[in-house]
Amino acid sequence: MMRPGTSSMPPRDVHANGESGATTRASALDSIAIGVSSHTSALLQVPASRRATDVASCDWEDLFGAVKARLGAAADGMAGPAAQPTSAGLRQAKLVVGECITALDQLHYSMVNELGRRQNLELEVFDAKTELAQARAELVGTQEGERRARYLALHDSLTSLPNRGYFVERLEHALALAAPQRRPLSVMYLDLDGFKPINDAHGHAAGDELLRIVAARLSHAVRAEDMVSRLGGDEFGCLLSGLEGREQLAQLAGKVFDAVSAPCKVGALRLVVRASIGIAMWPGDGETPDALLHNADAAMYHAKRHNLRHAFCQKA
Repeated sequence: MMRPGTSSMPPRDVHANGESGATTRASALDSIAIGVSSHTSALLQVPASRRATDVASCDWEDLFGAVKARLGAAADGMAGPAAQPTSAGLRQAKLVVGECITALDQLHYSMVNELGRRQNLELEVFDAKTELAQARAELVGTQEGERRARYLALHDSLTSLPNRGYFVERLEHALALAAPQRRPLSVMYLDLDGFKPINDAHGHAAGDELLRIVAARLSHAVRAEDMVSRLGGDEFGCLLSGLEGREQLAQLAGKVFDAVSAPCKVGALRLVVRASIGIAMWPGDGETPDALLHNADAAMYHAKRHNLRHAFCQKA
C-alpha cells in the first residue's frame, strides 16, 4: 500500500512528453489519494481506547506533530511546479490530506481530554483514599474511646480494680455458669480495720496509697482465675470459684489476711491495717448476687466484732 507523500514510480527523463508526464502524474496522485484515504479510514475505524494502547502519554504530542508535518509536506509537494493544478487526482489528494489532518486534530483533542479525565479520576481516587483513611482513623479512635469509656465505667479509678457494678455483673455471669454444673462458688468480703484513723491522721494521699498497696496485695494473694474488686471505701470483694468446702476457703482466707495485714511502707510512714474477712458460699448462703454479697458482708462484721481473721456466713 502506498504511503502519503511517497511514490514507487521509476525516474523519468526530464525531456519526456508533457502530456504523458501529466497523465502519469495524475495516476500517481490518484494512487496517493486512495492510499491516504485508506489509511485515514483505517485510523478512524480503530477505537480511541486502542489507538493509545502502545504509545506513552508523554509521546503523543511529538507523535501527532510528526504525522501532521509529514502530511503537510506531502500536500506542499503536490502543489509543486511539476503538479497540474487542474488534475483531479491532485485536488482529491489535497482534499484527503486535509481531511486526514482534521481527523488527527480531532483524535488529538479527544486524547488530551481523555488524559485530563484520567488525571481527574486519579485525583478523585486519591481524595477518596484519603477520606477513607481519615474515616478509618476516626472509627478506630471512636472504638478506642468507647473501650476506654467502658473500662472507666467498670473499674475503680484509684486502684484500677473492677468496681462494685462490674463485680456484680461478673458474679451474675458466674452464677449462670455454675448452676447447671453445680460448680462451687463463693464470695469473700473484706474490710480494713484501722483504716479511718490512718486516713484522718496522715491525710487522704497516704490513705489512697495504702489502698493501692492493699489492692495489689489482694490481686497477688488470690488465684489467677479469681476476681478482686474494690466495692467501695476500704471494702474489697473476691469472687472465688472451684474451691471445695470450708477448709480450702479458710486456707485462702488466711493467705489473704496475712498479705493485707503485713506492714505497708508509705513514704516515710510504716502503716499497718488488719483485715476482717467474711465468706458466703453458693448456693447455701444465697442464690443471687445480692444475697451472697449481703451474707458475706454480715459474716465480715461478725469476724470484726469477735476479732476473728475470717468468718463464714451463719444463717439463722
